[in-house]
Parts: sequence; structure tokens; C-alpha cells
Amino acid sequence: MRELVVEADGGSRGNPGPAGYGAVVLDAASGEPLAERAEYIGVATNNVAEYRGLIAGLKAARELDPDARVRVRMDSKLVVEQMSGRWKIKHPDMKPLAAEAARILPPGQVTYEWIPRERNKHADRLANEAMDAGKRGGQWEPSASSAALSTSAEDVRAARVVGDAAAGAAKARAALASRTGSAGLSEAGGSRASVGAATAQATLPRTTEVEGAGWGPDLGPPATFVLLRHGETALTPEKRFSGSGDHELSEVGRRQAEAVAEALAARGTIQAIVSSPLKRCRQTAEAVAARVGLEVRIDDGLRETDFGAWEGLTFAEVRERYGDDLDAWLASPKAEPTGGGESFATVARRVAATRDRLVREYQGRTVLVVTHVTPIKTLVRLAIGAPPESLFRMELSAASVSAVAYYADGNASLRLLNDTGHLR
Repeated sequence: MRELVVEADGGSRGNPGPAGYGAVVLDAASGEPLAERAEYIGVATNNVAEYRGLIAGLKAARELDPDARVRVRMDSKLVVEQMSGRWKIKHPDMKPLAAEAARILPPGQVTYEWIPRERNKHADRLANEAMDAGKRGGQWEPSASSAALSTSAEDVRAARVVGDAAAGAAKARAALASRTGSAGLSEAGGSRASVGAATAQATLPRTTEVEGAGWGPDLGPPATFVLLRHGETALTPEKRFSGSGDHELSEVGRRQAEAVAEALAARGTIQAIVSSPLKRCRQTAEAVAARVGLEVRIDDGLRETDFGAWEGLTFAEVRERYGDDLDAWLASPKAEPTGGGESFATVARRVAATRDRLVREYQGRTVLVVTHVTPIKTLVRLAIGAPPESLFRMELSAASVSAVAYYADGNASLRLLNDTGHLR
């Protein structure tokens, strides 16, 4: 199922006073703006304008894809809590607007998240453009909008914290902010020079904020993905791109698989195993399965990025042969490796769809997901709401363990990143 992000806002210069709303629809995987809506609505309150922005954004998302999963992000605590069903709607002006918003898409397709105002600047600027147009006696025109252009690069990066920018994302980023890691996106983890490897770990409380009640209990047991990168292959020590090639584990890789299998068996929490179809992952998964007495399920959505003509090459060799293509790839998640490989935006959509399916199937259970560098980094990135360039800033060692918990309300928590203690 495709995923879209709706960011909406509304304002009133007087409350009540001249009012307008703005909404933008983003692609959840790439952060690309797909549609903008804004309108001057005359004299109204802030809350009415905010609801009108929500309605416009949901309608725009429905026009793009009526079957898409939609994540609404707003800086209006009132609208988010009321539409989530946690706060009652008492004001007579709000009830019909909330009812209209709820009818646009099936309730199961839409989730709501509060974000700080500084992370909602695109929609805020649209709303102000609409109010400015009303002041001039006209209406907002898309051709005259500068909302996206006038947003700073930092603001754009914040707006592109998409896909799984759940309520715990800000806390996860804060927990990880003081830690650094080395980058690398090939299976060898060496697509960029190391900037200082570190194992980062964040365990977050799972709570729900309720007006006047502080922090309340969570919404039930999550689906927990224990993310295991496969063991080493012959390409790993040489830091070569290893994507769609079906390489076997090396002798070192087999020892690593046995070590992680022993550690996971001792922990005793794994209830299911899902693996990429590529041999290096299947061999790692089977080592664990033999210890814990489970079958290995294969899921094609967990395969590594197709690196095209770069397969088997080192980063330096790609730089020498395909320098322009490499620069484009490093600069944009939409760029493909030479020879028709997969862009990171394409991989993100595939991985997100696989994640959604597995979360539904394994809600309340702990599943071992045996996969590769890019899928694991993508799952982590989406869980903490980090931008695409964060893929270059995570260290992920062979046979390392990470963990993400996915809750029934759509939130996610990063629990562990790049743990290699079992290999020492």
C-alpha cells in the first residue's frame, strides 16, 4: 500500500478574524511534495481554519491515491487528539468539520501525529499566503506560491522526516543526536569514508500523551523487528558493493552466524524468522532457525538494493569509472546506480510496504528479520523520522543486531542499533 503524508495548518488574524488554511501532500518514502492546497476562508477561528486545512489535505491525498495509507501531521494538538478519538469534540463548529474529515478516507487508512510548529512550516506558509491573498481581495494561486521555495534547506529536511515520523521520532533523534557513526551503503558498509564508528542504542518509553493527564500507558504489545544483518561474504572485507549478487557466507561469516544464533537462542524471545531470499541472508537465518526451532520464511521485499553496474566494485573503483553517476547518487535518493540499479527512494517504498505487511502479520510478536544494509538502515531511518541522507551516517556491521518496535497506533521506537557484542 502506498503511503502519503499530509501536513496541514490554518490560521486566523484575530481569532476570529480573516482566516486561511494550507496543506501539502508528500510522498512518504522520498519526501517529495505531490500537491499543495490553500484558501482564504473569510472570518473564522484558528481551529476552524485548521480543520479546513485538514479536510483539503485529505481530499488532495484521496485524489492522488484513494487506497493510500495517509499519515496526517499537524501542529494543532486539538485537531490531532480529536481526530485520533482521544479528546471529545464539544464545540458545535468543530463537530461537522471533524465528521467531514473522517468521511474522506476509511478510518483505518489514516493516522494522526502532532508535530512542533517549526516542523510544519510548508503548510504554515501556505496558510499565510492564503490570508495575504484574502487581504488583497483575492484567492491563493498555486502559480504565485513561494511556500516551498522560501523554506530553508533545514526546514525542507525537517519536512522530509516522513514515512514513519511517529510521535517518538523526536525523542529517538534526541537520544541519538550525540552519537556519531561511519557511513556506508554497500554490503561492505564502505560507500563513504568512516566518520567515526559507534554503536548507538535508544530505548524509549512507549506512552501516549493525554490532555491534563501527563503520560499514559501504551496501546498494547508491539510488533518487534529484531533486524539482523547477514554475516560476512568474501566481498565484505574489501568493502565492495554487494547488492543483488547471490553471494555465500565466507568462513568468517559462518562463524558470525553461529555466534549470533547462540546469542538469540539464549535470549529466547524470537517467535518467527523472515529472511531476504539472497543466499547470505538465508544461510544466516538458517543458523538461527536451527538453534531456536523455527522455520525460515522468505520475503522478496527484504532483498538488498540492486547496485547495477557497481555490483562487486569498491567505492574507489566506482568513483573512477562512473564518477558523475556516483555524485548524483550521493546527492539525491532518486538517483539510480549506473546500469539501471535501484534508487534509494525506490528501495524505501519497497521496504516500507514490506514493513507494513509484516507489522500487520506479527503485531504483538517478536520476529527476526534477516536482511541487508540498505533495508535495515531504511527501516531505522523511517522509524526515527530521519531524512534520506541519514543512510550515509549509520554504521552497520556484518552480523549486527538492531531492533525497532512498531505499535498499534502507528508509532515506532528504535530500541537498538548495530549491536555486535555477541561477536566479541
